[in-house]
Amino acid sequence: MSEHEYHPLVKQLLDGDITSAELPAELRVQGEEALRLLGLVDRMPVAVPDVTWRVMARLERRRRILPWLLAPALALAAALVVWLLPVKHVIPASTVTVRFVLVAPEAHAVSLAGTFNQWDARATPLVRSGPTGVWTATLTLPAGQHQYAFVVDGQRWVPDPGAPAVDDGFGRRNSVLTL
Repeated sequence: MSEHEYHPLVKQLLDGDITSAELPAELRVQGEEALRLLGLVDRMPVAVPDVTWRVMARLERRRRILPWLLAPALALAAALVVWLLPVKHVIPASTVTVRFVLVAPEAHAVSLAGTFNQWDARATPLVRSGPTGVWTATLTLPAGQHQYAFVVDGQRWVPDPGAPAVDDGFGRRNSVLTL
């Protein structure tokens, strides 16, 4: 042990956990000396009213400013959450469930592409219903006007024979569905 370190039992004496009588005889001198040094320490409370007053005044100013800073920050955070939410989580005020049907007995695969799925020919596959070649898909779409076409075997774009059609501007016809 170094000259400035106390034995663990002497530390317990200083902490008030044991008494001098409980120390082994060889540690009593060290314990008495430690208690004497501890008694010399000035234990008068230190007052720093100037520092306390300044800290409290600064905290009070922050408390008054914080709500004015917090409100715009919360509004910005709410706006970011709304802006960053994927569009698919926003539920339209009015939706309609629609069944799309195409009779194509020679087709091996049929899908639906339109304004409601960014014209992705693979996004909405239709299901074949039995051996007659009837292909169907059921979607829930927002109210409004939608253009679409069936994609047969991944290559041939076919307008819906049971719906009105418009020119797409690229030499094809798109079906129009108004909900």
